[in-house]
Amino acid sequence: MRLTNLDLNLLVSLAALLEQRSVTRAAQQLGLSQPALSASLARLRRHFGDELLSRVGNEYRLTPLAVQLKPWVRLALDGVERIFAAQPVFDPAESTREFSVILSDYACAVLGNVLTEALAREAPGARLRLMHNTPTVVDNAEQTLLSTDLMVVPHGFVTDLPHEDVLRDRWVLVVSADNPDIGDTLTVEQIEAMPWVATYYGPTASTPAARQMRMLGIEPRVQVVTESFLTVPSLVAGSRRIALLQERLVRLLPVDVGIRALACPFEAGPLVDAMWWHPVYTDNPEHAFFRGLLLRAAEQVTGSTGVRTR
Repeated sequence: MRLTNLDLNLLVSLAALLEQRSVTRAAQQLGLSQPALSASLARLRRHFGDELLSRVGNEYRLTPLAVQLKPWVRLALDGVERIFAAQPVFDPAESTREFSVILSDYACAVLGNVLTEALAREAPGARLRLMHNTPTVVDNAEQTLLSTDLMVVPHGFVTDLPHEDVLRDRWVLVVSADNPDIGDTLTVEQIEAMPWVATYYGPTASTPAARQMRMLGIEPRVQVVTESFLTVPSLVAGSRRIALLQERLVRLLPVDVGIRALACPFEAGPLVDAMWWHPVYTDNPEHAFFRGLLLRAAEQVTGSTGVRTR
């Protein structure tokens, strides 16, 4: 297919139509007249040989092809925007770019405010978008990172992509402060018998510490599963449940949160969060600036710099 025969403005129209599923709303979003966008839709239908939007009752629904196209259209638009926004020299002080990072609520709690303040100082016109990670996003990291600047996740979940370590922490066990069955220490037998609050518990989703437990033959009795570390304290407080949390996050919690931390009775291993990115952006000056900014924010939090780069 010859790109010279295509009108890239149709990509903008297609993105709005797939998002709004309405010619009227899409035209309003783009600031166009309804007849003009209807004409674009007609051209798109001829190109794809597909209705894209089909009327069902009083509403329009995406055809199977349109559903397939939707994520690719967003990726294509992001790529086009990055291409035409590129400059020979990047000046953070003049930038109005949006920088994006996918991370857990733990990493957001530890890094988010420091990173935001650093960006406001060095690039006051720029914007920061913080997005919550999910198992699906992490499983498709390479594709996701085509349209997102950085992903902050521990080692073991993303491979064969450039990365640099940013956060180091250690795991602790948390129990309810008023649990009468727990003293100052825990045994492996106790943690196997107690009900657990597990984070990211599934076939491909887990924490490094939970993986280590399974490797050691320790099988927790999982009672609750959550994909938010910040919900763990409320699920443990006032109960007989137990959970693993990052020590740095526990220190950030209010003193009256109703939990207490204990050392693990097994070798949980360190937690090392790295920032990962797509290799196409390695030499991009805007991207390099943002990576450096995140590293400096992490150094401010942890007092150490990233040590592994690839």
